[in-house]
Amino acid sequence: MEPAAVFRIGRDGIDLFVRLTPKSELDRLEGAETSADGRSHLKARVRAVPENGAANKALEKLVARALGVPASSVSVIVGGTARLKTLRVLGDPATLVESIKALERRP
Repeated sequence: MEPAAVFRIGRDGIDLFVRLTPKSELDRLEGAETSADGRSHLKARVRAVPENGAANKALEKLVARALGVPASSVSVIVGGTARLKTLRVLGDPATLVESIKALERRP
């Protein structure tokens, strides 16, 4: 059985599933993982602290940079105060899917 995707394709972009770890040494994306319940997500780390939305903003910027889209095209839509988040990324879905697949393969 193939693992679940870390994204869902929408009409004007994609919804990306991410597990965020704040207060890390570096801002980085660490590839995909599957949780015990079978859901897949990208692992992300940011230096920002989880106060006043700072970690979410850092995550939005990190994902935008990694996918080559403007920061204004990425927003946290679910999980604002949780580790597991859903980000909406606006843009051409086919192009975004290719970029995300490259990120999933990162070690």
